[in-house]
Amino acid sequence: MKITDIRTFLMQAGPPDPDKWATDSRTDDTAIAEGKLGGFRNWLFVKVTTDAGIVGIGECSGWPRVIETAVQDLKALLIGEDPTHIERLWQKMQVATMGHGMLGTVGAGAMTGIDVALWDIKGKALGVPVWNLLGGKMRDRVPVYLHAANPEIAKKILSETKTRTLKVGLDYSDDSWSIKKGFEPTRPYHLHMTNDQVDDVVNFFAGFRKGLGKEVEVGLECHAHYDLETGIQICHQIEPYRPLFVEEPVPSDNVESMLRIRNNTRVPIAAGENIYTRYGFRPFLEKQALSIIQPDFTKAGGLFEGMKIANMAETYNVPVAPHGVCSPLGTLAITHVCGVIPNFLVQEFTHYQNKDFTDLCEPVKLDAEGFLPVPNAPGIGIELNEAAVKERLDPEFKML
Repeated sequence: MKITDIRTFLMQAGPPDPDKWATDSRTDDTAIAEGKLGGFRNWLFVKVTTDAGIVGIGECSGWPRVIETAVQDLKALLIGEDPTHIERLWQKMQVATMGHGMLGTVGAGAMTGIDVALWDIKGKALGVPVWNLLGGKMRDRVPVYLHAANPEIAKKILSETKTRTLKVGLDYSDDSWSIKKGFEPTRPYHLHMTNDQVDDVVNFFAGFRKGLGKEVEVGLECHAHYDLETGIQICHQIEPYRPLFVEEPVPSDNVESMLRIRNNTRVPIAAGENIYTRYGFRPFLEKQALSIIQPDFTKAGGLFEGMKIANMAETYNVPVAPHGVCSPLGTLAITHVCGVIPNFLVQEFTHYQNKDFTDLCEPVKLDAEGFLPVPNAPGIGIELNEAAVKERLDPEFKML
């Protein structure tokens, strides 16, 4: 079997009517949580075809328009290759992209989409699901968490989905009221926060804990907005409310800063959506700077690379809670790794309740108890809805 073509599909993250779009990223998660369209993120799908008539589909997250070009640059390396030799092709792409070692959003993202499509092909060719090729299942279903903008929306989500875990963040809705209290009232990033602003974050999280009770697990998303001392203050002050984790209190660029925060708080510190490949995670694990790692298997290097990251974390007794701001296709691809690794914690499922996101693929449903079943169909176990894809192609995108 040989690869005959690689095509990309750059998608709008919502229907063509721009009046329905929530174009401001600060309101995106609120719109999703309220069942409305929220979609400033586009998706990039990759289709790999073979001379055996087997087609694999993958997804690239991160920076779709730029990654699309990178995928096309890698295409020439892979035409004529056997798609089942995934590790060899991964190494070939890595050498072409970076030489060797750490990759960033573009290189890792492009390789990821192709990697997922190759696993889809291999599973279909052998008639087995991808998890079977990664070592076999440890679990038949995985717990997931969704996002909530306020306690009322949280209660609605918990009631409708039966999930028991949520992630919340002050910027999941318009947080300009708090930003205005800062030293620079218009700056939302690199914040050294005032006492009032720190209290805003703490009171916001406390509202969820008081409204939902201690039996619901709640993580706090910080989106790397804060400087080191602010991150320490926030983590210290929300300790009584027992968060599942505090995610990216500072950017992931500085391992030592993340380590200082972890050493100055009892709350679990999590990060990983902006860390790429096992080479990127290595220093965080060696220095034990993170309590939980959150690699995104749709942009960190692919499914087998995700396995390697998880296996490396296992030796440090660190659990894995994969980041997952992707389509249902990407979400289901991630589930194959989550179903196999022993140190799995919980998987992010961002857009489960929003039809504008879910209709691009075959239905992906949670079970009656709020768990996501690990698929048993060959390959990834899901296909794109071709009619929805045709409707939602980015209007500026020229099919290659």
